[in-house]
Amino acid sequence: MKVYESPNLRNVVLVGHGKAGKTSLVAAMLYTAGATQRLGRVDEGSAATDFDDEEIARQMSISTGVAFAEWNKTKINLLDTPGFNMFVHEAKMMLPAVEAALVVVDGVSGVEVVTERVWGYCAEANMPRMIVVSRMDRERADANRVLESLSKSFGRQIMPLQFPVGSEKNLSGIIDLVRMKARTYELGGSGKGKEGEIPTALKDTAREWHEKLVELVAEGNDTLMEEFFDKGTIPEEHLVPALHDAIREDRIFPVLFASGLGNIGADELMDFVVDYLPAPSERAPSRGQVTTGNGEPPTRKMGDTEPASLFVFKTVSDPFAGRISYFKVMSGVMRNDASMQNFTRNTQEKLAHISLMQGKTAVAVNELHAGDIGAVAKLKDTLTGDTLGDKTAPIQYAAVKLPEPAITFAIEPKSRADEDKLGIGIHKLMEEDAMLRFFRDPQTKEFLIAGTGQQHIEVVVAKMKKRYHTEVNLKAPKVPYRETIRGKADVQGRHKKQTGGHGQFGDCKIKMEPLPRGADFEFVNDIFGGAIPRNFIPAVEKGIKDAAARGYLAGYPVVDFKVVLYDGSYHEVDSNDLSFQLAGRIAFKKAMEQAKPTLLEPIMAVEINVPDEFAGSIMGDLNGRRGRIQGMDNRGGNTIIKAEVPMSEMLTYGADLTSMTQGRGSFNMEMHHYDIVPQALQEKIIVKAKQERGEQPVEEE
Repeated sequence: MKVYESPNLRNVVLVGHGKAGKTSLVAAMLYTAGATQRLGRVDEGSAATDFDDEEIARQMSISTGVAFAEWNKTKINLLDTPGFNMFVHEAKMMLPAVEAALVVVDGVSGVEVVTERVWGYCAEANMPRMIVVSRMDRERADANRVLESLSKSFGRQIMPLQFPVGSEKNLSGIIDLVRMKARTYELGGSGKGKEGEIPTALKDTAREWHEKLVELVAEGNDTLMEEFFDKGTIPEEHLVPALHDAIREDRIFPVLFASGLGNIGADELMDFVVDYLPAPSERAPSRGQVTTGNGEPPTRKMGDTEPASLFVFKTVSDPFAGRISYFKVMSGVMRNDASMQNFTRNTQEKLAHISLMQGKTAVAVNELHAGDIGAVAKLKDTLTGDTLGDKTAPIQYAAVKLPEPAITFAIEPKSRADEDKLGIGIHKLMEEDAMLRFFRDPQTKEFLIAGTGQQHIEVVVAKMKKRYHTEVNLKAPKVPYRETIRGKADVQGRHKKQTGGHGQFGDCKIKMEPLPRGADFEFVNDIFGGAIPRNFIPAVEKGIKDAAARGYLAGYPVVDFKVVLYDGSYHEVDSNDLSFQLAGRIAFKKAMEQAKPTLLEPIMAVEINVPDEFAGSIMGDLNGRRGRIQGMDNRGGNTIIKAEVPMSEMLTYGADLTSMTQGRGSFNMEMHHYDIVPQALQEKIIVKAKQERGEQPVEEE
């Protein structure tokens, strides 16, 4: 395998809405460049970057696939990311590994929900973007309508550099609006077009777009502006470099047209990637996090002469090869069998058998230069987001920050054998999936698995069954209710026990009052004159805390209350720690009887993104879930609704939203605060909780 240096590398990530044609486009590029022997298809399970069993079964990308094509003496590294809402975080995680993004848009649907989301990720990262309108051979595909949709969503910097010849099943070629030439193709052919003149019927349209392009490029450059006014145009030899700079500086977002399945425009697309998108050597120096003694973050230029460093952007847990780490060489030259320091975990790693990944196939290579992307198996401690490098030149690159998972399920193994394998399987899957969480709820004692949505968790469960032969049941998790008080109390707790010899004696008087939400618990020692010896006061506090953890109404922890210990008595012989702990518990229970106990429920801050036509029904549904609308926003044909909704009403929301919006809505939520449960619901929750614990509901006096 030929080794490429930084100026001859292009790293691009393909992002966009699910089913926009990203994987098919990668398959077309690989086939056209001769990297694969046949044109891979998603529906046949033969696409290079969708090789996981789950991806083939569901006919969709679940995690990022990595491949490369050699074109015009340049190596193009392609990162094919999932476009479904549940897996779109993968796109965000790939951005540190690339210098540009190909935003793939469907030729019929135009800009969709996830298109906007990934566009936002790229804008945050100042990532140059090129838009590829794919699937132009589909029925109802319309170039003008898609361009209108793009301009409406992303502004006037949207500018076509191509225009399709023909449409739907008659798509036969592409017009290059920079060079003003046409290229014709055979649908489903080799992908290499024949150059010719622009068809007469499209000459006026092409000229019109060419003039708009020249005008937009000239806008940011005084010299070109003068040339434009003098000659009325800009010659190609000046236009190409100016366009390259405009794209790199985000002054222009070029639009190209293609069909992955029909293999039309893949060669032109690769030409544009090589000619116009930045090489790693053009990237500004990367700033590390502070690892040096003087408090200054180190910077590193992406060049071969710098000390070696690499950033791990993806991990795959393979049942046969073990852990495979995908990395980007951020500086220096990476050689086989190099020993490197993991600066994130402060351990030493040996990188034996580095390779390039062509889908699931590893291609052995002896060295990789700055800016290239590779993979290595069997690193001991390294995980996604880690930085490795030369021990003598420490640097640590920032890992991508992801939102918290939106949905949680209780997970229980089907059999004892599954129980033993559960933790191992999940922890291996967590190594490759940054949005997966697995933990035990200390309050409900359940094992919980959290992810981005129901489909995400279902994929994890399917992988566990296939890879690790572990079967589990999923259930909605228990809601972590809390208890609190609304009134005040002043009580005495006395514990006295006489059993021959030493007895037990503890006596305390406490006042209890509510605290603001989120304050948890406050204990004040207001004892004067030694009514209770100092050494027994922590025992009273411990007794109260223990009793609060066990709850009063329904067994949920009591929070947001203050206890003032103001008096009590003791016995010289019979008083001890245990006696005062028990006295504290008795006092707590008596105080709860007086202090108007009530239940609290977690309220989630929810953000829902839906096409405008569904906004009314979604808001009606939220009202039915006891939700409080906090605000609305409109963005490119989508309504963003912000609301606060009780967690108990949101446990199955992912599936409900999918059915209400035909799969076009998305949401995320995070814990916001606790609030009092309405009285009518409180009684049902208390009865249910007591039944679960095998207690008989107590009749109130």
